[in-house]
Amino acid sequence: MKLEREWADDASEFCAKSIGKALERNRVPENTVSAKRIVVAIDGPAAAGKSTLARRLAQRLGFTYINTGAMYRAVALWALRRQTDLSDLHRLEQLAKEARIEFGAEDDQILLNGEDVSAAIRSEEVSTAASKVSSIPAVRRALVAAQRRIAELSSVVMEGRDIGTVVFPDAQVKIYLDADPRERARRRTLELAGRGIAADLDGVATDIRQRDERDRTRAASPLRQAPDADLIDTTGLRLDEVEEKVLQLVRSRTANGKEVAR
Repeated sequence: MKLEREWADDASEFCAKSIGKALERNRVPENTVSAKRIVVAIDGPAAAGKSTLARRLAQRLGFTYINTGAMYRAVALWALRRQTDLSDLHRLEQLAKEARIEFGAEDDQILLNGEDVSAAIRSEEVSTAASKVSSIPAVRRALVAAQRRIAELSSVVMEGRDIGTVVFPDAQVKIYLDADPRERARRRTLELAGRGIAADLDGVATDIRQRDERDRTRAASPLRQAPDADLIDTTGLRLDEVEEKVLQLVRSRTANGKEVAR
């Protein structure tokens, strides 16, 4: 239990950089990485510890941390608020293109059209809707374009489910993070409890199994390990142990991370 709590308790310790305005000024034409930028791509299933690890790595390396899942959640929240039918593909595509998503200056702060929705996007209703919204190809295209623009601005640690396979197949460092399903369920339960949300472990485990199935079988950018990604199973490992493993990989494949021009 101590290990799972360590992963959960760390979820709000990193201050992200505000990048929304810069996104509007920059474009990346293809899925390439600038020679002066580094992309650390972290993929994996729900509750594998991607966000917790990515935050810490970004802080250690001085990179920008991007939680792509939060972007899909923001679009899903907007759709729910506008009572948009989640089967209305055209309208959801419009929302994804029009959404102004920013990463604020406070812990885990996400702004949607200028509003702080950091807490709102973490509800189970939004989580379920985000899983459906993220399976829509047009929505993914819109947000993938935004994610590529971010990486043109600075070196990034970007986590999600298709970063190393679709968003940045040429990323210098690719990690596929996984853990035993039951351990993932315990971590998510503790994370929810830390936010004052009561959750049943068995119910969370069922939700994670269903999410895994949706993510792995969707037609658009299904969850899978990139052939050249390093698999790290975090089951039974301390957060600092996993962090050091990944830092070693970053340093072995770059000019020691911070030494690369940003």
